[in-house]
Amino acid sequence: MTRVKRGVAASKRRKNVLKDAKGYRWKRKSLYRAAKQAVIKAGSYAYRDRKVKKRLSRSLWIIRLNIASRELGIKYSQLIKKLAEQKISIDRKVLSQLAVENPKVFQAIVEKLK
Repeated sequence: MTRVKRGVAASKRRKNVLKDAKGYRWKRKSLYRAAKQAVIKAGSYAYRDRKVKKRLSRSLWIIRLNIASRELGIKYSQLIKKLAEQKISIDRKVLSQLAVENPKVFQAIVEKLK
């Protein structure tokens, strides 16, 4: 049976981990064991925070809508309820963009709901 030398695969794996750890501080950028742990941890944070980013965006839209709608004399919760009652299906992201970029259009929507 022929001999299999495994050095290429192992060094490739280590090289890829160290490449992923580029820009980290101290030994986490240059020592394989520390770099591997740091890359795994960074990956888990990235996975978690992709979901947190969506949560924060929705929260921002709601805050913007609440401020804009209160200026027009209606609370956020009443705004959403009236939109649902009248079967107007505009999501919070679009409403928030309208409130910030086109206040007149947003005002027209709110007047229609009142």
